[in-house]
Amino acid sequence: MAKRKKSTADDNDLSSEDVHPQFGISIQELEKLMQTRGHEGIKELKEIHGGLSGIEQKLKTNLITGLSGKEIDLSTRIATFGRNEIPQKSPPTFLCLMCDALKSWTLITLIICAIILFALSFYRPSEETLETKIKSKETNVEWIESAAIIIVVLVVVLVTAFSDWRNERQYHSFQSMIELNQKCNTIRESTVQQIPIKDIVVGDICEIKYGDVLPADGIVVQSNGLKVDEYSLTGDSDLIKKNESRDPFLLSGTCIMEGSGKMLVLAVGEHSQMGMIFKLLGTIKEENNRDKRTNDNKKQNTTVDTDVSEHLVKSESVEDAIINKHNASASQEVIPDNANQTSNEDDPIRFKVEKQSVLHTQLTKLNIQFRYAGMIIVILTILVLLVSFSIEELIQRREWGYKYWTQIVRYFITCITVFILIVPESLSTFATLSLTHIAKKMAMDNNLVRHLDACETIGNTTTICSNKTGILTTNYMTVVQVYVGENHWKNVENPAKEIIIPANTKEIIFEGVSVNSSYFSQLLPPEEYETLAKQVGNQTECSLLGFVGALGGNYDEIRRCYPEEKFVHVYKFKSARKYMSTVIQRPDSIVRMYTKGASEIILKKCKTILNRNGDIVPFSNFDYDHLVQTVIEPMACDGLRTICIAYRDFSSDDLPDWDDEANVVDQLTCICICGIEDPVRPEIPDAIAKCRNAGITVRMVTGDNVNTARSIALKCGIISANDDCLALEGKEFNQRIRSRPDGKIEQNLFDKIWPNLRVLASSSPQDKYVLVRGIMASKIYPIREVVAIIGSETNDVSALKAADVGFAMGIQGTDRAKEASDIILLDDNFNSIVKAVMWGRQVYDSIARTSQFKLTINFATILCVFIGACIVKESPLRVTQIFWINSIMATLASLALASEVSAEDLLTCKPYERTRPLISRTTMKNIIGHIFYQLVIMAFILFAGAKIFDIDDGRPVDSIYKPSKHFTIIFNVFVLMNLFNEINCRKIHGEKNVFRGIFTNSTFYGIWIVTFVIQIVLVQYGSFLFSCVALTFKQWMWCFLFGVSVLLWHQMINLIPTTCHMPKLGTHNIDEPASPDTSSNAGM
Repeated sequence: MAKRKKSTADDNDLSSEDVHPQFGISIQELEKLMQTRGHEGIKELKEIHGGLSGIEQKLKTNLITGLSGKEIDLSTRIATFGRNEIPQKSPPTFLCLMCDALKSWTLITLIICAIILFALSFYRPSEETLETKIKSKETNVEWIESAAIIIVVLVVVLVTAFSDWRNERQYHSFQSMIELNQKCNTIRESTVQQIPIKDIVVGDICEIKYGDVLPADGIVVQSNGLKVDEYSLTGDSDLIKKNESRDPFLLSGTCIMEGSGKMLVLAVGEHSQMGMIFKLLGTIKEENNRDKRTNDNKKQNTTVDTDVSEHLVKSESVEDAIINKHNASASQEVIPDNANQTSNEDDPIRFKVEKQSVLHTQLTKLNIQFRYAGMIIVILTILVLLVSFSIEELIQRREWGYKYWTQIVRYFITCITVFILIVPESLSTFATLSLTHIAKKMAMDNNLVRHLDACETIGNTTTICSNKTGILTTNYMTVVQVYVGENHWKNVENPAKEIIIPANTKEIIFEGVSVNSSYFSQLLPPEEYETLAKQVGNQTECSLLGFVGALGGNYDEIRRCYPEEKFVHVYKFKSARKYMSTVIQRPDSIVRMYTKGASEIILKKCKTILNRNGDIVPFSNFDYDHLVQTVIEPMACDGLRTICIAYRDFSSDDLPDWDDEANVVDQLTCICICGIEDPVRPEIPDAIAKCRNAGITVRMVTGDNVNTARSIALKCGIISANDDCLALEGKEFNQRIRSRPDGKIEQNLFDKIWPNLRVLASSSPQDKYVLVRGIMASKIYPIREVVAIIGSETNDVSALKAADVGFAMGIQGTDRAKEASDIILLDDNFNSIVKAVMWGRQVYDSIARTSQFKLTINFATILCVFIGACIVKESPLRVTQIFWINSIMATLASLALASEVSAEDLLTCKPYERTRPLISRTTMKNIIGHIFYQLVIMAFILFAGAKIFDIDDGRPVDSIYKPSKHFTIIFNVFVLMNLFNEINCRKIHGEKNVFRGIFTNSTFYGIWIVTFVIQIVLVQYGSFLFSCVALTFKQWMWCFLFGVSVLLWHQMINLIPTTCHMPKLGTHNIDEPASPDTSSNAGM
């Protein structure tokens, strides 16, 4: 925490010089006030600034109506107090990216060899022989090969830099998408508006509530039981109570854990406390020791929503200690059931599966395997070339000359090129390209990806633990049944006419619903072409407000009579208590507490009830059982959420201790029980069926009672009437998985339940966390389950982090839940998750397509060079041609294959296993088959091509500097075979029709045609640059015929059965999470 300073007169004089003429306070004074805080800060606020009202006047704002929202006023505030943004480091320039691309030792070595070769091409010995005199009169063309190598290397560098630059742009575009998704309720012109956090200015009045991460520094204007977690800045693990008098200072980056209220914004962006820490650590400006982003880190561990720790320079400074506390807070868990809470350090599952990227590990392993193979082949190639060259020179007894050095340098260049080919580093680049492409597609389907690794993991998902409200249902709630005045009204279409309620009971309902709900919840007029009112805020509360309106009440008028700042006390809703209570002072001197919540819980606290005349009568245990059986259970079986509304009056002369919640929220009088309907989304049954066909089990986790949950699950298709699936309440669930006296969970008991468990009702966030951990730790199946979970509350943070993939609800979810998630569900629709699974599986198929193409063309090239070195002592392919094949053509092919979409065909097969090899047996069969075919064709043309095509043989050593038609045909046939093999690689699961859907993908055939045209230009006009000679039409037809033959050969390969003897590459054995009962903290 920044060091506090004692205010002095001198400081005030200094800061007053910077006061804007429109405002009565400077940015320096506001920064100093927020730095001081505590008792000294409160003293300074009151004595120097005139308290809250003084700050209000100095900032020219209004605590009730907020700012005017005029553009001139907002622009002036931004110019004076700054914008609510913490500027990130500027992305590397294109020149820097080129320099990074040139840091590869293979390219540097290649350039050095090319320069040596270039120099040797102009070197002539002093003693001229007849041969050198003749050569000196000829045009010197030896330098062209070395110059071409340098040019091609530069082109490769440019392509690599462009790819990195493109990734940087996409990275920042995702950052912008996430920032735009972060919004805050702000009062402007007396209306509550949702504006992006970056548009908040000093002087704004922001509404804050449970689960919000504060977007700026400010002071409390109104507090309804506000409690804040300031661990991220102060290191204090206790929740801090905030109110206008005790501790009004609110810090950006801290989280609201209880209550609600309003805040006046005092500092934004880099002038806030969090922004100042970033500035001290050099995050805003260029650091002296700029962290290098290596390609692997940038491409495989890219986190779209970067954590603070990614930008830190480790040191022993105080600022580092502060920010390290902030980093630690990212993993802080808020679980109501403290008895079974374990620390992060002792959590065996969290640390083994939280950030594990299977794809990254597979690619790393694959690169290591090929690196070793590359070193062996390079050594063998150089030895074969040097030994055969030396033997030939010794046999012919030629005198050692400068031209031999040229030949040796050329051999080294060939071997370095082979090494570049053998290590498929570009697969890592393509993996990022594929993940980014998929992430953009997922964003279009309302899945905002925060961590790119989640794109691959969601494709492995076998279990989805889903909320009910808003995900499976429409989240537009209405009261359809009500029990009031000893009558159960089962069809509430027009309650004002159909329901007969005593006047006093009706008034109590109006007042109880209006004041005992968040004032954020409200009904707005229907939008154009809409018939239903727009519900804003909590949907359950909105349904009750709609019920009040249907009965003829006006909640706005009642709320104006009882503004929030005049509430006596508020017990905000929490998942642990499942109810909310509000205490008000009525005009008749009665202090009344209204309570609403889960009907079973509230009714147990009721001792009286309002009868049909509106009189208070006793409410016994027998009455409770009768209501449960005749009202609550039938409502629940109809899929309704049951809410009980009650109240209690206190004497103004004998008020209780409001902190004694257990005794205060008791002895209640039941007013009514409402049955609220939240219809199942019409597309959900089909989406659940798709998940079932895709091998994914959907489990519903909800706070509703088991009857309501079972009814909704039946409508969704999660369970059927005749299956043996389990639907348990949280209490029974915990009893079944615990038998020890210490209450710890036993995995063997858990394993008896979870395979058939489909519905977990009346559950807490801790139950959700236990369910996720238990399924992931289970070893009853050979391959462990991959779990995705949907969360919306701050208490869901633990489960979101523990799961393989955490989805946060974008509409209902809290800021804390979104920060803990991997993917934000923008429309809160389960159908979007099904689409995310489809795109996740697309990742593996995209990489498999590219791997098949890249490995085929690379190994075919390598073996062609190696065999040529062994047999004819020369590579049939020139270095520049190899670079065109490997760096340019393969890159274009990767882009084309990345655009291929398998669509919903992927949802008809089982999930990909976590241990699934990157190169499957089918893919390996295709790779080996096409390499064999291409080598046979290349060898045939190399040895028999001169006779068949009636051209000069290009194999004599004397023709090494001059291109020949023979070697041009070899190069052209090789490229065309791989170009047509690119079409084969579109289908990787043994499909026979490789042309299916090709004309629906304009990107693929567009790139394919462009590559073909470039190849024609290179052959016909490449001349010495690519060692080519223009071919005749007949020769082109022969080359085209060899290329097309690859399509027929692929059909023959498909006929070969895939056996277990076929090798696999890139397999990855993942450390499975330890069972809870085998760890030191097995209690979960």
